[in-house]
Amino acid sequence: MQQTIPNINEENAAIAFSKQAVIFDEYDAGNTIIQYKRRRVRDIVMRGLAPNSSILELNAGTGEDSVYFASQGHRVHATDLAPGMLAVLEKKVKGRGLTERVSFERCSFTRLEELQQKGPYDLIFSNFAGLNCTDELDKVLLTFPYLLKPGGKAVLVILPPFCLWETALLFKGKFRTAFRRWFSGKGARSRVEGHYFKSWYYRPSYIRRALKDSFVQTGLEGLCTIVPPSYIEYFAERHAALYRFLQRREERLKRKWPWRNIGDYYIIELQKKG
Repeated sequence: MQQTIPNINEENAAIAFSKQAVIFDEYDAGNTIIQYKRRRVRDIVMRGLAPNSSILELNAGTGEDSVYFASQGHRVHATDLAPGMLAVLEKKVKGRGLTERVSFERCSFTRLEELQQKGPYDLIFSNFAGLNCTDELDKVLLTFPYLLKPGGKAVLVILPPFCLWETALLFKGKFRTAFRRWFSGKGARSRVEGHYFKSWYYRPSYIRRALKDSFVQTGLEGLCTIVPPSYIEYFAERHAALYRFLQRREERLKRKWPWRNIGDYYIIELQKKG
């Protein structure tokens, strides 16, 4: 049997996020802007899903989105490489009586050909930049046609190479953060729970090119373009009126150029041809 060579960066990320799993949901629940981001992404997913759809979730983490979509009547196969995250997900799914609607599997998104449950699915979903933890995003994307039904969709939340809010941190003297996306051809170093791994940043055009033969783009909008990123903690609580104003502005401009391309993330929607 051919031995699979591990991807060291992915394994390092898995170790880091496994350690973070025990506090992940607590931090998530207490961050107003993270909740705003989840609502935005979930609204996009839900408006395009037929009842009782089958979803393949990549980098599912502790299963917050898996549980949500299952509670809305869909079936989710959740995948992640971090054992700690999957342990929390399993406990959550059992505790909420969703074992008939949520299955899970430890699998890297760069090895989707090894999935035990290959579908085909109605939707492939990846939230909050898990896919930025690989420099082989093209390899991931090229598995999508084989995993989706004809007309199936993908909704991906990706970090772009330029973020307006992040670059503005230059004026606070945070030079490393301000420029970390600008010079990240070999990967920008990230640190979670004392463990280091690399991240890469991708333009929407990269994804369109990789999937041009089998998919069409059906939507693109910026996320935390005008609303600040969630790592600017307590912004929404300390500046409630300003936060509401920024939300309204982002709602108006999120699909317009250049705002759709310069947020902390962008949300891209694609549909399989045929």
